[in-house]
Amino acid sequence: MLSEGQNNYRIPAGCAISGIFSKTGKRIGGEKIIKSISLMRERSNGLGGGFAGYGIYPDYKDFYALHVFYDSQKAKEECEAFLERHFDIVNLSKIPTKKVPSITNEPLIWRYFVKPLPTKLESSQLDEDEFTARTVIKVNVNIDGAYIFSCGKNMGVFKAVGYPEDVGEFYKLDQYEAYCWTAHGRYPTNTPGWWGGAHPFALLDLSVVHNGEISSYDANRRFIEMYGYKCTLLTDTEVITYIIDYLCRKQGLTLKEAADVIAAPFWSTIAKKDEKEKQRLTYLRNTFSSLLITGPFSLIIGFASGIMAINDRLKLRSMVVGEKGDNVYVASEESAIRIIEPDLDRVFAPRGGEPVIYTFNKGVKI
Repeated sequence: MLSEGQNNYRIPAGCAISGIFSKTGKRIGGEKIIKSISLMRERSNGLGGGFAGYGIYPDYKDFYALHVFYDSQKAKEECEAFLERHFDIVNLSKIPTKKVPSITNEPLIWRYFVKPLPTKLESSQLDEDEFTARTVIKVNVNIDGAYIFSCGKNMGVFKAVGYPEDVGEFYKLDQYEAYCWTAHGRYPTNTPGWWGGAHPFALLDLSVVHNGEISSYDANRRFIEMYGYKCTLLTDTEVITYIIDYLCRKQGLTLKEAADVIAAPFWSTIAKKDEKEKQRLTYLRNTFSSLLITGPFSLIIGFASGIMAINDRLKLRSMVVGEKGDNVYVASEESAIRIIEPDLDRVFAPRGGEPVIYTFNKGVKI
């Protein structure tokens, strides 16, 4: 799945990110997010583009939607046999695509709607989410040529080697509707441009798009792999997804608390806080010190009921947030918001290290 000639060179940092979220749960056509990310084409170089959409599978909202890349028919057969031993597969099919001249060397791309087998849950003594996450990691580590790159409920990731607007056309995303969209145009620096390495990265209902570079990757990876995660996709951003999953799903932290771990305030800043806040931030910094993410970054994190945007502490990557009624927009550039919503109620740039979190209005259910 590596594109020819994409293994051995470094290029300057770029990348573009964009997101849309409806606080009322209203579904928005995929053409909107494609239009937004396409305006930032010069931030990409055709080595990766992708999207995550939430609320796209209402008919199967209670099932995990597995999106899978296969290098070969053999890998597909081995993976399907493994999945059948662990899940009830209620529907499977190729993910619909169309021919786009700039999208080449595509793998086999399949989708499965599944539920863990009750006997497997009983014997493993795990809940559905943990069982599914562990099974997905087993596939990606142990089955050569099979990569499950999306496994949430009522959501899905669509990514490829190419410019993001071409990736959107390839996957026919104008035929999907979602209450939350995120998008990424990649300009890889230290890692190869390949299908699995494109953003977003996802685990269960969590997805991450990232502009920047993680200088703390080795420390972050060593810590997180002690807890059953495996970084297999050859891109530093993958570890951010596992860090957020670990902190929020496994450790029970809020997204705000997780933000105070990955973009922890400087000690000099903590010292100026009131005593209660000082104790809280000190606890988080000391307890999860290996999960501090260093280096320049801006992130958009999608989850089942909302969206979070955050910069690194020094704000070394650009990010703008816009609001219009019950809709929220996030992008690397204000122009990428204005092109789809020119008349904003509010527009601002989040401060370094301070998360901006939006969730459904009270009473909204999906």
